[in-house]
Amino acid sequence: MRSRRKPSARIGRRPSTSREGLSAIGIELFRTQGFDETSVDQIAETAGIARRTFFRYFPSKNAVPWGDFDAHLEQMRAHLDALPPEVPLAEALTSALLDFNTFPASEATLHRDRMGLILRVPALQAYSVVMYEGWRRVIAEYVAHRIGGATEDHYPRTVGYLVLGVAMAAYEQWLADDSLALPDLLSAGMRALYSGLDAAAPSITGPDVPTSSKKAALQ
Repeated sequence: MRSRRKPSARIGRRPSTSREGLSAIGIELFRTQGFDETSVDQIAETAGIARRTFFRYFPSKNAVPWGDFDAHLEQMRAHLDALPPEVPLAEALTSALLDFNTFPASEATLHRDRMGLILRVPALQAYSVVMYEGWRRVIAEYVAHRIGGATEDHYPRTVGYLVLGVAMAAYEQWLADDSLALPDLLSAGMRALYSGLDAAAPSITGPDVPTSSKKAALQ
């Protein structure tokens, strides 16, 4: 619903406005009002900018939770490119995954809200597919370069999907249980990926098995 308030005297591009800052404002509104119930006009008004200025930062409301995602992709590409060629592929990908998903403790709540929107809001799923493709491509490009192949070859493409799956599973678990550490979940997922499912599967007494499952197995 479009706000009926008169334009504020603050309307207009503010020097402090940034893509990440505007994203944080939008995420807070989505959290308190709901994604579908929040309009572009409300985000712009809260940020003190004009509606047309909003579209200089984001193509649509659906892009807001992603923040400055393109910049983060470039950082991940730079991280991978800077790794020595003798670093094993699995280790390199784990390093990039952890670096990409590292954020200050002060931003944990914001990041949890961001990922909750991205993974759980039905209206965002189609847009997320497009964003995931860009993320997978960075991984596939690096893998292709390492093996002397093409980004579109089956192996680089497969690795892109696998590493994305590790990240999404880790985030889903992290959102479900805030006592868990995201880096630990990402690292455990990558170990499962590069050591093989049989080798990485937790034992019936392993830490990943719920207590109720352990008891049931022993009865």
